[in-house]
Amino acid sequence: MYEKDDPRSSLATATTPRPDSGAAIAAPQYFDFHRLASPDAGTPDGRTAIVRGQNVVLVHTDARAGDDLDNGTLDGELAVVVTGDSPAFSVITDDGATLIDAPGLVVVPPGASRIGVHGDGLLIRLVEATEPAWRDRAANAGAYAEDHPRVALLQRWPEPPGGPAVRYYRLADVPDDPARFGRIFRTRSFMVNFLPEVTGPRDPHKLSPHTHDDFEQLSLAVRGEYVHHIRTPWLSDSTGWRDDDHVRLGSPSVAIIPPPTVHTSAAADPGVNQLIDIFSPPRTDFSAKPGWVLNADDYPMP
Repeated sequence: MYEKDDPRSSLATATTPRPDSGAAIAAPQYFDFHRLASPDAGTPDGRTAIVRGQNVVLVHTDARAGDDLDNGTLDGELAVVVTGDSPAFSVITDDGATLIDAPGLVVVPPGASRIGVHGDGLLIRLVEATEPAWRDRAANAGAYAEDHPRVALLQRWPEPPGGPAVRYYRLADVPDDPARFGRIFRTRSFMVNFLPEVTGPRDPHKLSPHTHDDFEQLSLAVRGEYVHHIRTPWLSDSTGWRDDDHVRLGSPSVAIIPPPTVHTSAAADPGVNQLIDIFSPPRTDFSAKPGWVLNADDYPMP
């Protein structure tokens, strides 16, 4: 599944797959945000696209200076994925304003909040899929009219010991380390892995096809292009068999990868490529690896 020098080769989940449940396997989903943006999705001129997985709603906004983005009054935390193409912005809560001006992850506590945008660029927000303000606004809401039986439902992880607060984790404070798999942060509901930027196409002789037992993966392309290779295993019901997918997407885009499909994604652009992987709930296997989750002290495991 993994090359020997891939940090994931030491994960327990890499060697101990669960017995198959026999439930139907959901279809992969692919979204190009430039084509999906809608005037009804949060910005009046069609600059916001909304998609969801079973447990998370992803809100992608092509923001402009002066935008005032209302997050609503949320029961759970909100996360903002900040990339090199994001503008500076302020997170505004009842406790005041927090300036965000560099790539990383921002966690906003439950309650009412807004985002005041100070420049032009892309903003990605994550909210729990049960939030009334967001759950029915996703372009693919119909795909989750019923829960997918193979995906574990979200149960929030423990509250941060420091209590509710806006927390800002800057990528610049944690350089890439080849002994770690990306730069991983978690909240009570989400795990976000900023994978390194890579230049040029991935070596086709060194892909890493693998499966997940019970969680979806949202692979968010923020730079370059990727080919998502996904194979749906054959079950006894042949009406659910699918041809292999080899779907090429530019950026910004997202592939929603259901369990237990076999999957791997290959950078394809001759320039710079970057993926950010999103999981909900947080992954236990990644969390169990010492040093992998960079804000583990703020967000303990169950």
